[in-house]
Amino acid sequence: MTDAAAMAPKPRYTNEDRVGVLEELLNERYSVRAFKPQEVPRATIERVLKVAQRTASWCNSQPWQVIIASGEAKERFRKLIHAEAASGAHAEFDFPPPREYRGVYLARRRESGFQLYNTLGIPRGDKAAYARQALENYNFFGAPHVAIIHTDEALGVYGAIDCGGYVGNFMLAAQALGLGTIPQAALAHHSALIRKHFGLGDDRCVVCGISFGYADHARLVNSYRTSRASLDEAVTFVDG
Repeated sequence: MTDAAAMAPKPRYTNEDRVGVLEELLNERYSVRAFKPQEVPRATIERVLKVAQRTASWCNSQPWQVIIASGEAKERFRKLIHAEAASGAHAEFDFPPPREYRGVYLARRRESGFQLYNTLGIPRGDKAAYARQALENYNFFGAPHVAIIHTDEALGVYGAIDCGGYVGNFMLAAQALGLGTIPQAALAHHSALIRKHFGLGDDRCVVCGISFGYADHARLVNSYRTSRASLDEAVTFVDG
């Protein structure tokens, strides 16, 4: 037996059991847009963070840094960022947003949006109602906690990609512990405000936010689920 084989931990569960749990978590997870006000115990939050910290990263750089605002700190931040967003202030991104959604990507984006609006009874084309709903991002959809994910500017897109992996694992760990989450690129539209408010240096780039807490499953807005593309649409096998 090689040294590496001897060091490998012995799995507690069969492969089928393990992938089954992962599938269950992925199938259960959705973007929560209505939370209960109940705060999550600090020990539970730290468990989520400890699990997410195992995320793989480029050269093990682990570029993510996380700010978690709760209680009065969250409320001060909420009021500040909501006011700026509601004022129509020009968006300030640290990473360029998509230049254009086209083809199947545009179709999927529209499908997702119309699912939300139809669930809420918002008529198609009601831009004022669309804008009001978009502003709920800056109320964190009522979540008692919000995480801000930021990275080092010098790491560029690789740092952002690693943070994306971290966000995915954060959400899965939260799901496993009975929490709901919603990843929010919208918060990164106000990166300068976030840096100033939390005292971050100019070398820190805001990737996204994650609002989290206990999902309010009784709210209609949490009742729909987005679709996923088939393997034929996403995968090309090259054999031989």
